[in-house]
Amino acid sequence: MSRLDSVIRRLQAQRACLERAASLIAASPGPILEFGLGQGRTYHHLRELCPERDIFVFEREVAASAECVPDGAHLILGDIRETLPDAAARFAGKVPLVHSDIGTGNTRLNAELAGFLATQLAGLLAPGGLVVSDQDLGFPGATPVALPDAVKPGRYFMYRADSQ
Repeated sequence: MSRLDSVIRRLQAQRACLERAASLIAASPGPILEFGLGQGRTYHHLRELCPERDIFVFEREVAASAECVPDGAHLILGDIRETLPDAAARFAGKVPLVHSDIGTGNTRLNAELAGFLATQLAGLLAPGGLVVSDQDLGFPGATPVALPDAVKPGRYFMYRADSQ
């Protein structure tokens, strides 16, 4: 498969999973967390899917166009291994949806970031909260969620926090 076909399939999977997640959390209050702004396309799409929600974005360095960047109150800049623990108390148990798009193309770094996030997610999520991710983030206290029909297993990942 060409790299172009691969990115198209990844983006289609991402969109399908986010749209499924938005419908699943529609009745659940709380903010959405986005790990990785990149070009801002996913953040922009989440704003359309969930216009009434606060969406907080964690990003190392902004590279997106202005219309795809959250305001200063919703943008948390810096290495997520430092900024997420600092923000954990603020969001603890309140988040119905986390979208994580942290893939770097570096397998070792992806595994390190995924391992770190796996230690943080359970404390952030509301009971029954969802995680949608480009990386396998299997973490204690979560159950995999069936992917939309068009998404091949391993292309994208979805988890639901166990109810407490």
